[in-house]
Amino acid sequence: MVGHASHHRRPTPRQKAEKRLSMLALPMPPHLATWIIAGLATLGVIVRPFAWPEAVWAVLGALALLVLGLISPATAWEGVAKGTDVYLFLIGMMLLAEIARKEGLFDWLARIAARKAKGSATRLFLLVYVVGTVVTVFLSNDACAVVLTPAVYAATKAAKVENPLPYLFICAFIANAASFVLPISNPANLVVYATHMPPLVQWLARFALPSALAILATYVVLRLTQNAVLKTQTVATDVEASALSGTGKVAGAGIVATAGVLIAASAYGLELGLPTFLAGLATTLLVLAIKRSGAVEVIKDVSWSVLPLVAGLFVLVEALEKTGVLKTIADTLKAIAHGSPTEAAWGGGVLVAVLCNVVNNLPAGLIAGAAVQAADVSEKIAGAILIGIDVGPNLSVTGSLATILWLTAIRREGEDVSFWRFLKLGALVMPPALLLALAGLLLVP
Repeated sequence: MVGHASHHRRPTPRQKAEKRLSMLALPMPPHLATWIIAGLATLGVIVRPFAWPEAVWAVLGALALLVLGLISPATAWEGVAKGTDVYLFLIGMMLLAEIARKEGLFDWLARIAARKAKGSATRLFLLVYVVGTVVTVFLSNDACAVVLTPAVYAATKAAKVENPLPYLFICAFIANAASFVLPISNPANLVVYATHMPPLVQWLARFALPSALAILATYVVLRLTQNAVLKTQTVATDVEASALSGTGKVAGAGIVATAGVLIAASAYGLELGLPTFLAGLATTLLVLAIKRSGAVEVIKDVSWSVLPLVAGLFVLVEALEKTGVLKTIADTLKAIAHGSPTEAAWGGGVLVAVLCNVVNNLPAGLIAGAAVQAADVSEKIAGAILIGIDVGPNLSVTGSLATILWLTAIRREGEDVSFWRFLKLGALVMPPALLLALAGLLLVP
């Protein structure tokens, strides 16, 4: 009877995966196959073969893992479910941005910015940079990409600027450079620290200097690299003032209220997704109720493809975690930290910064954050890894979700930036900001 029972014993998930791989003439260990599929999916997101959207490649990668039995449907769903807070956050922000755009808030702000520039291309550049910093700090880096980018494009249009890209680049780079001034400045901050989030006073003491250095270094390099274009730009001085509609004021009040909600939620240690979603939905419904129309247009014009992209990335990370990579990283981090904490901080920050551009900072943040908690490293090392996750993505256009959202936003306005063009600029902008921020962190007592 024992032999009979063992003969009909259910195969393990690993055995099932090996069987499917052998049937498809893929004689390789499941862990290796998982890494190859995740790598190809990430490459697809970066390169966008056939000009297919980034979301297609992330979802295809997740589906390949399922079809080959490398992850179970339950594991895939677990990965998707982990992104719930991110989905809610993004939906809330995208609704706010779309309703504000449709009600003319961005055009109104753009005309103010264009008049304040007083015909100076460099003054407009500085103005956009300061506003981008404030939006990132109090509304998050994703909000900077989603909300500020169309406003900046509108400003350049109102000022009759011939080439808007120098100003649009600000929205992409400041979204990451200023994303660790406050815990709410980047949802990834909450992932890294999880339940060990330091109080706001401690956070500011630890990250005020590194943030200031990252923001300043990013401005200086961006300004120098865009100087040739800015010198040839003309900015109109005859920009007419325009009145903001009642619904536009409601949309603006909704964005300000959302910032307040986010700060309050962060102070109480709450997740940011649901409050953002409710604030965005309430603002949208209020505007639509006043207008009594426009719901279909808002739903149609929101960039929903971002959600399957994020879900696909979460599934890929879940599959990679099952290969044991998390334990390996945690053990390595713990060993290095015991030997030389300073070297571990420098190495961890730089390594994670590079990793973010290979797999995107959302999955990299999940893996690194879990490893930090598992390894129980010092606050200096945890801070260095957080800086790597926040500033590192400025190297490539697929480094962070905020930059992907920025790319989607500029495409809607008829602009585009290739992966290689952004990489050439990012290779100049990111390293000084990262190294100065890490140095600033290690200088703080």
